[in-house]
Amino acid sequence: MADSTMEAPRWCKGCGDFGILSALKNDMAASGIAPEQTVHVSGIGCSGRVPNYINSYGAHTLHGRAIPFATGLILTRPELQVYIESGDGDALSIGGNHLLHGINKNVNCVFVLFNNELYALTKSQTSPTTRQGHPTNTQPDGTWLPPINPLRIVLGFSPSFVANTADWMSDHLAHTLAAAREHQGFSFVHVFQRCPHYDPNAFNHRDRSWPVFLTDEAGIPPDKRYKDAANEAHDPTDYHAAMRLADSAHTHFGLIYKDADKPRYDSILQAAASGSAPESELLAHFRL
Repeated sequence: MADSTMEAPRWCKGCGDFGILSALKNDMAASGIAPEQTVHVSGIGCSGRVPNYINSYGAHTLHGRAIPFATGLILTRPELQVYIESGDGDALSIGGNHLLHGINKNVNCVFVLFNNELYALTKSQTSPTTRQGHPTNTQPDGTWLPPINPLRIVLGFSPSFVANTADWMSDHLAHTLAAAREHQGFSFVHVFQRCPHYDPNAFNHRDRSWPVFLTDEAGIPPDKRYKDAANEAHDPTDYHAAMRLADSAHTHFGLIYKDADKPRYDSILQAAASGSAPESELLAHFRL
């Protein structure tokens, strides 16, 4: 852990980003992959600072553009382990189009959605996931529209890996990141993230009976500290069951969906490139 630290994070006291950052560092250590073989790519927002706090390669990119930047990196340097960190505003608003194509292309990376249901860096503005009626600085009388459902959006584009976890469930978050890293493809990890400064009551994180953990031999084990939480058997290869979970009134934590056979754009492109003619032969066609 000490070897992976760059500088002290600049987040508010109690911010869920601390827990996610710690989990990412632990996952790097557990993977055995050298820091110089790891890249963290982020957009704009509180989560965008993550690459600054991890001793690896990193890029703090434009608002909503982390995925296209990371895609170019993955296509040219497939040997690297790539993590993408993005908030609910960064990924689901200005970057929503890139998220959809990232899911469809299924390039090999771990995409972590930090969902605190707010634009927190800009001091409590309504985001795509802000719950209806919650007051913000941009809609002080309460957010007008119901929030969009990240799981429904992602599942609508035939993903290869979707999981739900939370920043305060350290064991579950660790297991989720490990499963996402081991998966070959675009691993979408949806993390419920606390923002105690602007919205301390967003999640029932103090209620030990609140979560429902999904159980399956090939899934993600429940967090052992939540002994009062309910467990529900779920087959993560069942797409229609995954959609039902996304629409459920209860919040389910674990592996929502997995398709190990979904084609990967990066693998297809690399296979095509390996059979191409030498550069000198290709350039010969353009000589005058």
